[in-house]
Amino acid sequence: MDFGTVLMAIIVVIGVPAATVGYALLTERLLKLVRPQRRAAVRPWLWLLPGFAFLGLYLIYPTINTLILSFQNSNSTEFVGVENYATLLNQGGFWQTMLNTGLWIVFFAAVVVLLGILIAVLADRVRYETAVKALVFLPLAISFVAAGVIWNFMYDFDPDRGTVNAIVGIAGVEPQSWLTEWPRNTFMLIIVGIWMWVGFATVILSAGLKGISTELLEAARMDGANELQVFFRIILPLLAPTIAVVATTIVITALKTFDIIYVMTGGNFGTNNLATLFYAERFRAFDAGTAAAVAIILLLAIIPVMLFNIRRFQAQEAIR
Repeated sequence: MDFGTVLMAIIVVIGVPAATVGYALLTERLLKLVRPQRRAAVRPWLWLLPGFAFLGLYLIYPTINTLILSFQNSNSTEFVGVENYATLLNQGGFWQTMLNTGLWIVFFAAVVVLLGILIAVLADRVRYETAVKALVFLPLAISFVAAGVIWNFMYDFDPDRGTVNAIVGIAGVEPQSWLTEWPRNTFMLIIVGIWMWVGFATVILSAGLKGISTELLEAARMDGANELQVFFRIILPLLAPTIAVVATTIVITALKTFDIIYVMTGGNFGTNNLATLFYAERFRAFDAGTAAAVAIILLLAIIPVMLFNIRRFQAQEAIR
């Protein structure tokens, strides 16, 4: 172990807690300089100051810098205006990338949420619920790179190695090249994402389901409601806030999915999304300007999701 590693470990283990305690003591000392009647108003801002500093350093500054880079040339030596954006918009591959991103958002998010609801509701009715949820959640414990490698073998053209082609071969179907033809390959990649993330949706939705009063459900059943009516008129509306949280998380995950695509196709055969396009522009084409423009487009795609989340939280606070 080299000296730099040891020094970094000491800083993390000793320096960070010491700095936190030191800032707390400094804050309380500074508050003594403030008039007593104003201390209650000033104290929260002093405690929030480090958070704002880190937010500015690691979020706001990089965002502004990326925006500036998106208006510069490939090596960031001169401004070229909106040329990078125009170049992207005039590329046929860019619109296919946007379509792939849309497919990920729609199908990935929809199927994950629907399966999550279905499994959570059904698992809630069996004695081995914990085992079911653990089994479904297990793929998320695997790294995305490992999942990509596993599913590359699953989709292998050779039926002796490729499980999927072995299965369709039983039905008399010829082996298929699942990852080389668009748009089928995009849907095959989405299946891998669904396999990984449906466990997350199941666990979160199951927790929300546990918060629904059993007395309310039994009362509805005693009043003559069948199981479909109980689900659609009681469970689903009460589960809506949890579904919104899960859907928002999955949509953001779909927008920034990178590992699965990179490992399984490398973005080839028309499978690029915005995240893999950014990587290709920055680290293969070495075009910092176009890569920054892709990053800004990705940011703009995420903003509506965040605004939806903010408004939902505001609506919930208003109800409380």
